[in-house]
Amino acid sequence: MKKEGKLLFIMVILLSLFGMVMIYSASSIWAKYKFNDSFHFAKYQLIFIIVSVIVMIIISKIDYHIYKNKIKLILFISLILLILVLIPGIGSVRNGSRSWFSIGPIGLQPSEISKVALIIFLANYLSKNKKPLERKISTIFPPFIVIFLFFLLIILEPDMGSAMVIILTLVCIIFVSGLKLSFFAYLGVLGLIGVAGLIIIAPYRIKRIVSFINPWSDPLGSGYQIIQSLYAIGPGGLFGLGFGNSIQKQFYLPEPQTDFIFSIISEEFGFLGVLIVTAIFGFIFYLIVKIALKQSDLFAKYLCFGLGMQILLQALLNLCVVVGLIPVTGVTLPFLSYGGSSLLVSMASIGIILNISRNN
Repeated sequence: MKKEGKLLFIMVILLSLFGMVMIYSASSIWAKYKFNDSFHFAKYQLIFIIVSVIVMIIISKIDYHIYKNKIKLILFISLILLILVLIPGIGSVRNGSRSWFSIGPIGLQPSEISKVALIIFLANYLSKNKKPLERKISTIFPPFIVIFLFFLLIILEPDMGSAMVIILTLVCIIFVSGLKLSFFAYLGVLGLIGVAGLIIIAPYRIKRIVSFINPWSDPLGSGYQIIQSLYAIGPGGLFGLGFGNSIQKQFYLPEPQTDFIFSIISEEFGFLGVLIVTAIFGFIFYLIVKIALKQSDLFAKYLCFGLGMQILLQALLNLCVVVGLIPVTGVTLPFLSYGGSSLLVSMASIGIILNISRNN
């Protein structure tokens, strides 16, 4: 494994272990009340980490070219899973979204798998059609039919956060492929029309936007989470209140071990802790881009960049929600939030990147 690969592996493991520690801190009071076990969520997260690291190591030894050869099968399986999860009795509802397969206490999100599948698909398409893309914008529309189908199924769950991460990631991959900038102007207009349509057909999204603009307009309803998150971030100061001393985790911030774990990190470790965590995410992305730039294989280059961009964008969206810069999307913080599905897919993505680094 090359130097960048080794550093990437170490950073991801350290971030995940820190996440487990913070999950314990954020959830201990809630877990003690609900399960009579302060370590309930931390123990499950440790299991998720062990399984995910094993999967990452195994995938890092599988030649990445296999994904290129099996892309139709990967897309088909991902599509079937997205359809099955929408069927009552098969998919389970959590927080208002039918986006999970529940196996006992463990949940699997097909949308997480779809993120990787679509990145592989687009990387393969762009690597095969480099010259036509330089000449005609129309050559990018065929893959958009596939992307739109996946996007529609994810929106039906509804899972707006995952849909946003997928679209933004794929647009970034297309951008670095060298497509004409005029395409992105058209895409921006279509995006605005699409967002307006999604808001019109789902009134609850209007409430989220209103609560984003002024959370105190409904402090006990749609604005509750963001207000409690800001109450956690505010008192943190430069060095925080100290590990385990969060006030907001005491039944104020709902399920702080998931989407809003960064709020607890900010409250307990202050601006310094926030700076270190964001710097680690930045360093991870820097290493991934460095690995991508070293590749002569276009498929490897696009795949590596896309997987890294997906992790970075998901982290950025989560942080923007936590500090109130964008409406609540339900996006987890990679490697830090509680949950096996997101962690497993993120680790698998790192495994693919490590294999690309190994085969440079």
